[in-house]
Amino acid sequence: MADPVSYANPERDIEQALIALKKGTQLIKYSRKGKPKFCPFRVSPDETTLIWYSHGEKRSLKLSSVSRIISGQRTAVFRRYSRPEKEYLSFSLLYNNGERSLDLICKDKVETEVWLSGLKALISSKSRSRRTRSDISDFNDGGSDSIQNGRPYGATLEFASSITRTRFSVDLGSGETSLNCPGSDVGSERANMQARTSVGDGFRISVSSTPSCSSQGFGPDDIESLGDVYVWGEIWCDGVSTDGSGSPFPTKNDVLIPKPLESNVVLDVHQIACGVRHVALVTRQGEVFTWGEESGGRLGHGIEKDFSRPRLVEFLAVTNVDFVACGEYHTCAVSTSGDFYTWGDGTHNAGLLGHGTDVSHWIPKRVSGPIEGLQVLSVACGTWHSALATSNGKLFTFGDGTFGVLGHGNRESVSYPREVQLLSGLKTIKVACGVWHTAAIVEVMNQSGANVLSRKLFTWGDGDKNRLGHGNKEIYLLPTCVSALIDYNFHQLACGHSITVVLTTSGHVFTMGSTVYGQLGNPQSDGKLPCLVQDKLVGEFVEEISCGAYHVAVLTSRSEVFTWGSGANGRLGH
Repeated sequence: MADPVSYANPERDIEQALIALKKGTQLIKYSRKGKPKFCPFRVSPDETTLIWYSHGEKRSLKLSSVSRIISGQRTAVFRRYSRPEKEYLSFSLLYNNGERSLDLICKDKVETEVWLSGLKALISSKSRSRRTRSDISDFNDGGSDSIQNGRPYGATLEFASSITRTRFSVDLGSGETSLNCPGSDVGSERANMQARTSVGDGFRISVSSTPSCSSQGFGPDDIESLGDVYVWGEIWCDGVSTDGSGSPFPTKNDVLIPKPLESNVVLDVHQIACGVRHVALVTRQGEVFTWGEESGGRLGHGIEKDFSRPRLVEFLAVTNVDFVACGEYHTCAVSTSGDFYTWGDGTHNAGLLGHGTDVSHWIPKRVSGPIEGLQVLSVACGTWHSALATSNGKLFTFGDGTFGVLGHGNRESVSYPREVQLLSGLKTIKVACGVWHTAAIVEVMNQSGANVLSRKLFTWGDGDKNRLGHGNKEIYLLPTCVSALIDYNFHQLACGHSITVVLTTSGHVFTMGSTVYGQLGNPQSDGKLPCLVQDKLVGEFVEEISCGAYHVAVLTSRSEVFTWGSGANGRLGH
């Protein structure tokens, strides 16, 4: 959209307002069945039709079918899910003799005036005769129901809300992931983030309560501001062909500082996970979106197509998802009821998806077998294996058993979830997977003999590069407590390619493993034993940690993010 500053009084300059409407902009759209979401809106060149895109499909409304425009939030949906602070930014287009409405919210007052003046001018020039439903072209997602016997009906949406200054999640991706190239710098904005666990390298994603647009309508003082996703590092951008028509093959660019991820839907993000070349996120409404490079079905859309922007995993649309994890070739999700789903390419390794076969699944499939009847709380994905923890503290692993990474006392692969027997009777709190090693936080009885439980770090698998923290490079086929850290209780953990990162309940970070790229965060450490990360973290209380293949990010109680390790492609965001 053209710079709205030039429209100091858009009603006096309808021609410029119409130019802006034809160029288009992102507006929040309410609908009868879905949740409010950002959609790109524009007026057609012949000024007869309002056009937008929803879920990747083109929608349109003939302006000749619109009987009138009303400002504010006076329709049924706006009354039921009103946001008084956005009243002056809202308007509705009534059509079908006033029985239906298209309800929209602009980002600021100037944009609202531009759209209202332009649309009113266009509608006033059209015939005012009664319209029929046939005037609407491809309007199957519908506007907001406005009137039916004086009462609102069909309104099932929940406005995607987040609290400003509330921290969300950050995950460090692995490899060259397909992402949309964002359009604006965040400048000096600070992205408030929480860390999540993932294996990989290449770029990062963060979620911020700070809106991407500093405007009167969506400023930081909003009570319910919408969370933004930020990306940096090597990012896939929408390609442009020489003839300007666009290319189906995205290009890769290095984004050196965090930038907002463009999306056609409101992403009120609850949690994010990154694989090597794809990303998955869960919204607060329990929806799953994925995007990136398709391979073997890991995006879960059922088609062999890359997506540079978040796309809803429709198969899970009726499932309230709480948590997702990404491996290199597969994706996992856990519902709020504890059901466990996997999808992706199972042909690389028998049992990668946990269904007992090596068949690829292009849409999510629920895993049953040994975990039937159990409530899964969380899952972690490595490149060749996965691990999950249940509500009763049981730990299950499956996938390639090379180096004893599954913790079953051997190197055998398992094509379905199998309980780690050594930890049976204990409660596993958290688990993380590297490429060839696994780590878990487990509740054990205090050695003092008192009836007190403490949370200790157990690691197993390939000990190369000292990544297990046992002071050697041996292979451990069974979970083994890291004795060097026996005096500490742990809250979170993350695994990279050849490092393990853990967070104590007192807010301190320990790292162990390879010293390459400075990823241990302690120049004095040789990596043989766990080392405390100090330097700029001295005096800080770390609340969240996340780990890429060769870099680390942490979030402090002061909402500050620190990163270290490999800085290739701008992945550290400095």
